[in-house]
Amino acid sequence: MFYNPELGYWVVSRYEDVKAVFRDNVTFSPSIALERVVPPSEKAMETLKRYKYQLNRTLVNEDEPAHMERRRVLMEHFLPGNLAAKEDMIRQLTREKVDAFVDSGRVDLVEAMFWEIPLTVALHFLGVPKEDMEALKEFSVAHTVNTWGKPSPEQQVKVADAVGRFWQYAGGVLDKMRKEPDGTGWMHHAIRMNAELPEVVTSSYLHSMMMAIIVAGHETTTLASTNALKLLLSNRVVWNRICKDPELIPNAVEECLRLEGSVAAWRRRATRDTEIAGVAIPAEAKLLIVSASANHDSRHFENGDFLDIYRDNAAEHLTFGYGSHQCMGKNFARLEMRIFIEELTRRLPHMRLAEDQAFTYLPNLAFRGPEKLIVEWDPADNPERADPSIVNRSVSFPVGAPSGKDIARTVRVAEISEAAAGVKTVRLEDPDGLPLPAWTPGAHVDLLVGDFSRKYSLCGNPSDPDYTIAVLREEDGRGGSRFIHDQLSPGQLIRLRGPKNYFRLEQDAARHVLIAGGIGITPIIAMADHLRQLDRDYVVHYCGRSRAAMAFAARLQRDHGDRAVLHVSEEGNRADLAAIIADCSTDGARVHACGPARLLEALDGLCVNLPEGMLRTEVFSTDGSGALQAGDAAFDVELEDSDLSLTVSAGQTLLDVVRAAGIDVPSDCEEGLCGSCEVRVLEGEVDHRDRVLTSAERAQGGRMMACCSRAAGQRLRLAL
Repeated sequence: MFYNPELGYWVVSRYEDVKAVFRDNVTFSPSIALERVVPPSEKAMETLKRYKYQLNRTLVNEDEPAHMERRRVLMEHFLPGNLAAKEDMIRQLTREKVDAFVDSGRVDLVEAMFWEIPLTVALHFLGVPKEDMEALKEFSVAHTVNTWGKPSPEQQVKVADAVGRFWQYAGGVLDKMRKEPDGTGWMHHAIRMNAELPEVVTSSYLHSMMMAIIVAGHETTTLASTNALKLLLSNRVVWNRICKDPELIPNAVEECLRLEGSVAAWRRRATRDTEIAGVAIPAEAKLLIVSASANHDSRHFENGDFLDIYRDNAAEHLTFGYGSHQCMGKNFARLEMRIFIEELTRRLPHMRLAEDQAFTYLPNLAFRGPEKLIVEWDPADNPERADPSIVNRSVSFPVGAPSGKDIARTVRVAEISEAAAGVKTVRLEDPDGLPLPAWTPGAHVDLLVGDFSRKYSLCGNPSDPDYTIAVLREEDGRGGSRFIHDQLSPGQLIRLRGPKNYFRLEQDAARHVLIAGGIGITPIIAMADHLRQLDRDYVVHYCGRSRAAMAFAARLQRDHGDRAVLHVSEEGNRADLAAIIADCSTDGARVHACGPARLLEALDGLCVNLPEGMLRTEVFSTDGSGALQAGDAAFDVELEDSDLSLTVSAGQTLLDVVRAAGIDVPSDCEEGLCGSCEVRVLEGEVDHRDRVLTSAERAQGGRMMACCSRAAGQRLRLAL
């Protein structure tokens, strides 16, 4: 978070900060989202006046309450059920374009399909006749440069002329559509809403939206598609895996939108004195919220600069924005990009980037994507020459963001060894010999073995190309650990989700106290190794019943010396947790603990009066008492940011209900263990059923886990 005097903007770049600004559209007004970066010259203004140019507010830069009133009225056409009907048209358009160049051996994908198809689809969706395509391309570029670019005084006049002609064109099309009362498409729907609710959808608003939606409906999809193909073709192993398994396409699209999205930044205005990440922001300050930076934030996306099509939180990217101003057409863009990639990987899997090209980009503050993308291939190797049926095959995907639970990579069991009595270490590797994605201390993976999905902390070296986990055999557990101990063997292929990190090491604290109970040593030893490398002040307290059952105890003492303190119950050396925590309260130490529930509950009680955030814990097992229970009652939820009211019945979770309403809420374990589905509570008492929040955090009442917790009364108001 910093101020850039050259731009005149406060720059917001971290994931949580960008998301917070998007969420609060009252404190951070979108009113300057379409404000020109460079004030227009007098000649440019004169040019615009000749065309009677008067662009008013649109859904992009409109404040509340007008914004949500209009959005509700105009949202129906964007619902997933209505978008699914467009798939056949998009696929037919895509096949026609690919048919035209499949035997050529070289093509610019932007010119050949990525520009025209999204525009054609957008015009069809709007109900606008498909005509003047080249003029619309000129108009779109001019609109982008006029709003987000830095044109010279001479360029401003030329750009203003194109924008003025665009304004006239939009008005002319709107006049024609007004004469077609039974017309189909989103703009015809908006015209009818203008007649029914003229105070909500005004006549002047229609003209501005006509112009803005033509650009918004295709430009970002064109750029996102170009970015995605460039990124995938630059990573050949990834491209080949998608060619072999098209089921990877939906999440590959999300990962491309995260890593190389077409929307780099948006702008907001502070309506009052406020703070972001502890930095004072004065009223009327201008903010540049850089979603492209937030999407790489390693605090939210493990190994965030790495392309990982198996990343199960990729859909949490902020390329579509967040909150009430999130892109209405997000699922349209997803649908088109998936079809583009599915058709190209099936018909031209041998396609490659042309080496003799230099990528150029239109200079502007908001959008990014190559102006050309030239690819090559040998037509003689086209799969359809040997099997013509390939042309008409297809794979369809549900509209909307993919579920993280459907995303998993295949790994091979490289080695299994004994770590302690009842504990086995399992080393996992990529079957193609590639390095697995890097991770940070505290990270875990979800192992999918047999019918089980179980979470295990990574406990090897983060720089190693493979993963190491340790599994405690639990005779009274749910069966996952017994399956691993009894049936897993070297050479076996299994599936894995992650890595992900909800137990991140706060490494900048003055002193660190690491506490492990039993198999909870797995994330703790990785943290200790990291702190030793950084030469930080730390101590490790490792608690166990017997030395023989304490995995990694010998290595911990060997590598960490007197910083490692073993508390072995059968040796009469139980940990005095009260003394350990009392010592922490005087020097600003940060405590990280992992182990059985009784250990963590004891620590929570001892830390209740200490500063918030001093204790961080992680638990991987639940007693099953969360989520749905007998005796649950229905309750109402008011979603402040979306202006929606919903009812959660006795047999539903809050997470299920808000997702059904089209609200994107991330989740992982859905057992109240990980904290990924946390939502902010504005009003109402919560029946907390998670294992994430401390007693003090629950008492504050400002947070809840949507997967399992419920209202303690009849109503909650949430920041969603």
